[in-house]
Amino acid sequence: AARLLLGRRGIASCIDPSTGLTEDQKEFQKVALDFAAKEMAPYMAEWDEKEIFPVETMRKAAQLGFGGIYVKPDVGGSGLSRLDTSIIFEALSTGCTSTTAYMSIHNMCVWMIDTFGNEEQRRRFCPSLCSMEKFASYCLTEPGSGSDAASLLTSAQKKGDTYVLNGSKAFISGGGDTDVYVVMCRTGGPGPKGISCLVLEKGMPGLSFGKKEKKVGWNSQPTRAVIFEDCVVPVGNRLGAEGQGFSIAMQGLNGGRINIASCSLGAAHASVLLAQEHLTVRKQFGEPLANNQYLQFRLAEMATRLLAARLMVRNAARALQEGREDAAVLCSMAKLFATDECFGICNQALQMHGGYGYLKDYAVQQFVRDIRVHQILEG
Repeated sequence: AARLLLGRRGIASCIDPSTGLTEDQKEFQKVALDFAAKEMAPYMAEWDEKEIFPVETMRKAAQLGFGGIYVKPDVGGSGLSRLDTSIIFEALSTGCTSTTAYMSIHNMCVWMIDTFGNEEQRRRFCPSLCSMEKFASYCLTEPGSGSDAASLLTSAQKKGDTYVLNGSKAFISGGGDTDVYVVMCRTGGPGPKGISCLVLEKGMPGLSFGKKEKKVGWNSQPTRAVIFEDCVVPVGNRLGAEGQGFSIAMQGLNGGRINIASCSLGAAHASVLLAQEHLTVRKQFGEPLANNQYLQFRLAEMATRLLAARLMVRNAARALQEGREDAAVLCSMAKLFATDECFGICNQALQMHGGYGYLKDYAVQQFVRDIRVHQILEG
């Protein structure tokens, strides 16, 4: 395997992400890869260093149908499958993982409104979100409840035809810069059956935001606390029935896990190619590093792990699309495996760069920083 990777076939053909795809899938994959190469990769470092939320670039992506990839076409979505979505996010992530990860969260929010909202809600929110005229944030995590989402404390008391919302959410991607907030809150008793889902809009009285967090990676998207102080929300902004919120949140996260795992695949794919290029051009002890058998073996292992992770993610995406009973477990397994393996791949790619890998002039360090959080979030 090592000899093939660095031989005449080359590593690119061995880890080709288009293998096994339909002609349509190869076409929109190419569109996404081209967009990543031309509109994202040249600016990735600047967005990271200056903490720029690249709104106009994302709106360009939305013109290609990437603002509501698995949302129904009647409200502006692309109507593609979960596998199609995974392919697109993997491709976009080769250009900027942080920005693509936010776009995946945005897509999850739009899907939740499209799937669980009534017709009025779908037509009020989805078109402007699919075009990315407006942006969305997912609000589940709280300062005291992360993985234990069923214990969330943000409360919504019903008063007539409104809810009065009090509490706060933590680590919210896009918080403060986005326009729509899909919020899980407690309208009933303890446990998951007491949770409902409300859609809030920026500017509502009582809605405010904490300071912008300073993060290791994911710097092209702002992260803030979202705070509710007697925030009045119309009952008409509730998705589904009272008590359905936890189910809505978990169904959204099934897709979210696939999306984040797919972003990890893109970062790992790009890092493998960067490592291969560096081994080819960098000379030590009078010959290219690519001639070193130990490094050949490590590169072969990286490529193998990437392929294994990709197969798991795509298998889970198919299961979710088909509504299989094992879909939730497969999505969790794929997210666990892919985010762990892909971080290891990116980290090994940095190691292969030696001291150069630790310099911000080299893209591999940013993939390492951006991908690390994928092992923490989305369950």
